[in-house]
Amino acid sequence: MKKASYLNIGMVLLSWLSLPLLGEKSVKRFILSSLFMSLYIIFEFRFAEKRKWWWFPISLKSNFLGGLPIILGPFLIGSMWILKFTYGKFNLYLLVNILVDSLFTYFGMEWFKKIGYASLVRLTKFQLSLVFLIKSFVLYGFQVIYEKFTKHGSSRGKTEESF
Repeated sequence: MKKASYLNIGMVLLSWLSLPLLGEKSVKRFILSSLFMSLYIIFEFRFAEKRKWWWFPISLKSNFLGGLPIILGPFLIGSMWILKFTYGKFNLYLLVNILVDSLFTYFGMEWFKKIGYASLVRLTKFQLSLVFLIKSFVLYGFQVIYEKFTKHGSSRGKTEESF
């Protein structure tokens, strides 16, 4: 339990400490999509908890609470980082997401299982990869729609033309 607490604090803290490095402009541009994805993942965790897709054996009330540090740390901030460097280049975005998600699925989940932090139950690693792939499309799609209806989308075209 103590190791899990340190891991939770570390994941959230390290993720949020990187936020200033993103830059205020990027945070403002991508925060809404990242928050939307966090909310999406919260609902996904509730659904996955009922279906027993994965398990966080730390003694909290639910898997959802066990997964909250991952949602509010690496997933939230990581989404902004990925969008910052790949938005507007969909093939690169997809490649980066597949690489990051595969690292998490095939190495991160293995490490989590080894230290007793989390494990897959009724979901295979391949199925988890597909779940991540779907989330990648949802995040990018949300950002495209968001930019279509905000100043980010209209001002982006002008600055790109000026170069």
